[in-house]
Amino acid sequence: MTHTTLRVTACVIALAMIPPCNAADTTSYPVRPVRLLVPSTPGGSVDTLARAVAMRLTEKWGQQVVVDNRAGAGGVIGAELTAKAPPDGYTVLMCTIAACATSVSLHRSLPYDPLKDFEPVTLVATQNLLLMLHPSIPAASVRDLVALAKANPGRYAFSSAGNGTGGHLSGELFKMLAGVDLLHVPYKGVAPAIVDVVSGQVSMTFSSILTALPQVKSGKLKALAVTGSKRSPAAPELPTMMEAGVKGYESATWYAVLAPAKTSKEIVGKLNSDIVAILRQPEVRDRLSKEGADPVGSTPQELAAYMKSEIAKWSKVVKAARIQAN
Repeated sequence: MTHTTLRVTACVIALAMIPPCNAADTTSYPVRPVRLLVPSTPGGSVDTLARAVAMRLTEKWGQQVVVDNRAGAGGVIGAELTAKAPPDGYTVLMCTIAACATSVSLHRSLPYDPLKDFEPVTLVATQNLLLMLHPSIPAASVRDLVALAKANPGRYAFSSAGNGTGGHLSGELFKMLAGVDLLHVPYKGVAPAIVDVVSGQVSMTFSSILTALPQVKSGKLKALAVTGSKRSPAAPELPTMMEAGVKGYESATWYAVLAPAKTSKEIVGKLNSDIVAILRQPEVRDRLSKEGADPVGSTPQELAAYMKSEIAKWSKVVKAARIQAN
């Protein structure tokens, strides 16, 4: 065997001993900063939640987790960027119900498939909405409101931040399950939607508990119920819509971490275990509860099943109400 052959053979053996890049990245992940995409502007509920998680992951990993706000198109822009990012764990998404569930039926086409173009990591938290009325509306409970609406079909209206938003869909679900006829009045944003209920121009609204509670505590609006499957620690005195008599009603905003499709199971597993551990920390749970959010921390499989059920549920509501996104 010639010296040249020996050198070539030695090189081949040496190269063979070097682990593939993906394997190296998996065992030592993360070795550089991680980008956490947030499909909304700074300061909102999802941004607050993302920053709480990012700060503690940074502390745990010794690598910076950078929150990157990419708002627009109801969360579609941020979700699309994540779906098209390399599946190496260095770009992940704090997804919202809008970007990863309701957009499927609200838009004629999406540049991604929430169930095929992502790897589910964990359901981070859910957040109730409040059903709030102007104080002049003669209803002290949800049952009172249903009776009042049935006796006066089309007379009462509910506001929302726009067509296809969480408040709009929550109102349409209420109409369907309670069998009432309410007029929907869309606005360009949450603030004007609440202002016109406070002024009495619109009868009621469904709004994020974080945004809505100050109006209730000040006496400007009265709250009848929360929209989730269980009571909120932020307002434990309020019943759920199901407790209040609307059978089968559940409408909650939710936030989940997703990675691009084909991200390795090892990286998804590490993301899941580390984020779930953070969500179990008492100080984190207390902080999120004050923000009106209920920490969850699911498995990837549980999140996948939840997303599938949410897409199916809201597709029925959108179709029945003939809703189109703004």
